[in-house]
Amino acid sequence: MAPFIVLVVVTLAVWAAGAAGVARLRSWPVALRGGLAAMFTLTGVSHFVGMREELISMVPPVLPEPALLVTVTGVLELAGAVGLLVPRTVAWAAGGLSALLVVMYPANVYAAVSGAALEGAQTMALFPRTLLQLVFLAATLAVLRAYASRGRVAAPTLAPSLAGS
Repeated sequence: MAPFIVLVVVTLAVWAAGAAGVARLRSWPVALRGGLAAMFTLTGVSHFVGMREELISMVPPVLPEPALLVTVTGVLELAGAVGLLVPRTVAWAAGGLSALLVVMYPANVYAAVSGAALEGAQTMALFPRTLLQLVFLAATLAVLRAYASRGRVAAPTLAPSLAGS
């Protein structure tokens, strides 16, 4: 639940700063980028500090090298968080994080179904966990959509003088 709280609080804080007059923070995609960057920083760091063993226990047993997978996904989350803050890489970061959320979903299912404990507490049930994953995915896809369209180049058109030829 902490990632969701961070996402909401930071997004609202960035949006409020924009509403208070910080021109660069006025748009909702910028606020959402900030919230997502904070959330993925939190979750990425947790792959190395505090919850590492619990996250390793969430990896389904059919997958090889759970510790390595947790390390790789942590690095990818941290890289994605940085990428969300760099204007040239926002769309790539949002797309990569969207894919990462989909790829990591089986670990969330396994954790919910197997009853794995995180920080000594029972994991969230599958339905609310799935809803949270959908919220996170919707947020990354919204940022992807907002920034992917900005990078598109208009299709070439014929000059008016050549159109009749």
